Amino acid sequence: MLELYQFSSCPYCQKVLRTLDSLGLKVGKDYQLIEASRGTPGRETVINLGGMSQVPFLVDGSTKMYESDDIIDYLKRKFS
Repeated sequence: MLELYQFSSCPYCQKVLRTLDSLGLKVGKDYQLIEASRGTPGRETVINLGGMSQVPFLVDGSTKMYESDDIIDYLKRKFS
């Protein structure tokens, strides 16, 4: 299952969420949303896995990526 580290007020995270929705992917079934605002365990995981405290951050198995446009391209290639 995909993991998307995000927080609700992040416009780039919302952009990725809109793409997940447009691809017909469902939270809890196809992907997991993980809160990653400052001071949360999710933010610590983002830093530990990717080396930066930036969101959105996508984890799909061994694939890990930042940058909303890169994530969107990846999702479209994988699920379109």
